[in-house]
Amino acid sequence: MSGSVAYEITHVSRYRYAFPARECVMLLCLKPRSDGGQRLLDFEIGARPAASLTGETDGFGNARHVLYLHRPHDCLDITARSTVEPAPPVPLPGNLGADSWREILSWSESFDLWDFTRPSALARPSPRLDNFVVRNGIERGDDPLEGLSQLCYSIFRSFDYVPGSTSVASPVEHILESGRGVCQDYAHVMIAIARSWGIPSRYVSGYLNVTGQPGEQAVGNATHAWVECLLPGLGWIGFDPTNESLVDRRHVRIAVGRDYQDVSPTQGVRQGGGVTRLGVDVKMRQNSAGPADPPET
Repeated sequence: MSGSVAYEITHVSRYRYAFPARECVMLLCLKPRSDGGQRLLDFEIGARPAASLTGETDGFGNARHVLYLHRPHDCLDITARSTVEPAPPVPLPGNLGADSWREILSWSESFDLWDFTRPSALARPSPRLDNFVVRNGIERGDDPLEGLSQLCYSIFRSFDYVPGSTSVASPVEHILESGRGVCQDYAHVMIAIARSWGIPSRYVSGYLNVTGQPGEQAVGNATHAWVECLLPGLGWIGFDPTNESLVDRRHVRIAVGRDYQDVSPTQGVRQGGGVTRLGVDVKMRQNSAGPADPPET
């Protein structure tokens, strides 16, 4: 794909309560990153009813907003609007060579990479994960880039993408037991295995353009998750095991973390309200020339 690409994205989260909530405090992770070749051209966020919004930056460099609403309300709409120019794909060599493993393993005691080389709550070792690796003949191999590419393919072919088959709190055991999951589960499995090889790996939340044509609008579930792995001489490289692909200009990064828990779009506490329903509506419009290839799933 040639030429520059930019996306206009509207992300609406709608909370509906059984009866009025007295107040709520929420942590929002909805502002796309502006790094790694990606440029955030414009961003705004608001709430209805009107609420106090305070910006901050977390320990992973993600932009967050703290929402305070201290009066009775029976609904809450949070709207984030972004204009983003995604990063161009990184040209990759055919392989990195066996010597690259020596450098990767030297990172094991790095303080800066500690969070991305150790197990996390939703991406952790387990006997079931070990069985999955053995059953599918998954090995790190002589070259880390080739090993990760094969791992991405193995995960893609091993599971069925079934919306609603897991929850946001599901550890890797759930998809390994059922064979069904969604993008966050595919990402957690790949992260857990890559970390077991010593490769620093992080979870990425973001958006995926599913139309592939300028002017067309992706409506509905355009939210997505994938993996970034740190490789010698290349930096952080994105792998999308849900689509068996490298990350490209279809992908817009919001935040990075150890797993989903670090980058949840909305989370918080409230007083009152009873049973809550959450609806999410994402619209993503490509507003430039240069068509993108459609994803496989």
